[in-house]
Amino acid sequence: MIEIIAATLEDVKRIQESGAGRVELVSALSEGGLTPSYSLIKRAVQTANIPINVMIRPHSKSFIYTDEEIELMVEDIKIAKQLNASGVVFGVLNDHNEICISSLEKLLEACDGIDVTFHKAIDELADLVKGIGILCAYSQIKNVLTSGGKGNLTKNIPVIKEMVEKSKHINVIVGGGLNFENIKDVMEGTNAPQYHFGTAVRNDKSVVGEIDTDRLRLLINIIKEVH
Repeated sequence: MIEIIAATLEDVKRIQESGAGRVELVSALSEGGLTPSYSLIKRAVQTANIPINVMIRPHSKSFIYTDEEIELMVEDIKIAKQLNASGVVFGVLNDHNEICISSLEKLLEACDGIDVTFHKAIDELADLVKGIGILCAYSQIKNVLTSGGKGNLTKNIPVIKEMVEKSKHINVIVGGGLNFENIKDVMEGTNAPQYHFGTAVRNDKSVVGEIDTDRLRLLINIIKEVH
């Protein structure tokens, strides 16, 4: 599975025509991705025949949220479901940079019938392998997006590999720093089932650059060859 970030309707169209398997739909790509608008979710789902997973993230300050912010996130999840999104993407931590179980369970209550990805908030944890073990207790969580922690992605390959080995029903999605130069090493070193790209397939590798469909097709072909 190859997942590509989309921030506009044009992004969604280019991702689909290039042959990728899934879209992560966001706004504010420059801030790491926030919850997209109602209308963008609606049109993206209507336009695409590949899965659309919607980012649920009310701000970029941190992954620690107030009770009111969790309520907002619940409402956004319900909207994404009503608009027939395939899934939602979120991550919640507490003041100790641990997975916030109470917030996680409140959000999961709203997620019946759709896939859940716990995103790169997991990279803030002191022990990522322990973290994915906690997430494995929840059958609704289908994916975890990770760079294996902070720092250089390729240096985190051993951590990602261990996460894959301990992930049970969860698919580990490797993302955040993936590019043409390291994808083969990461695939061979981690044996992860899914891969996630953002700026690597955009013009000038910029958050405001358009998705380069030729570049994306080339990347997809490289991944298929290695796989």
